[in-house]
Amino acid sequence: MPHTASSIRNDLRSLGSAEKAQHSSRFFKTGPGEYGEGDKFLGIPVPVIRRSVRKYKDAPIRTIMSFVRSPYHEERLFGILSLVDRYRRGDDESKKSIFDLYLDNTSYINNWDLVDSSAHFIVGPHLQEGSRKIIYRLAKSKNLWERRIAIIATYHYIKANDYSDTLALAEILRDDPHDLMHKAVGWMLREVGNRDRDAEEEFLRKHYRKMPRTMLRYAIEKFPEGLRKSYLAGRV
Repeated sequence: MPHTASSIRNDLRSLGSAEKAQHSSRFFKTGPGEYGEGDKFLGIPVPVIRRSVRKYKDAPIRTIMSFVRSPYHEERLFGILSLVDRYRRGDDESKKSIFDLYLDNTSYINNWDLVDSSAHFIVGPHLQEGSRKIIYRLAKSKNLWERRIAIIATYHYIKANDYSDTLALAEILRDDPHDLMHKAVGWMLREVGNRDRDAEEEFLRKHYRKMPRTMLRYAIEKFPEGLRKSYLAGRV
């Protein structure tokens, strides 16, 4: 029997919890003026969603996209993680299709967990061998989540010891006004430093005095205490 959007939706919603939904609404800052304003939750734990992705791995792509576009956060996560799974398993043609769908629907990839669980599994790998101009366009977007997609996509390259795009985007995004971008850029710089401390410090010595405090703290989190204090005190 084919998996329909309705049957999958009924299954997912049976796994939710009103108490957890309330907690998630607070955790993901859904109040007026907050970054997740107006988002709605069903209270489904992430491991349960991941199991559902495996359970419905053969659902039609149009069905999956109906979840990507859902007003409910966990249904969007289910759809986005399903795209990640299909990209991983797909041939070149299906990967191109999923990549295009992903970028055409960034307005629904609208919270940090949705970005962080997908950008470096779809956008990063897809641009591995060709032009990476798209991530620079995204980095200059007015949309917070597209900017976050850009920097998180480079995690794929960091894991291959390729730091050039991460460092270039970190410079572009250094003065970003949003705290969630400060955290994302600092996190990616830290990942560079975990593999090549000299590469990270070369960047930091040029920029750390002008970096937002949160970005700097994230970037130097794994540094020895003395060195970390020197950066925070502006004495490097």
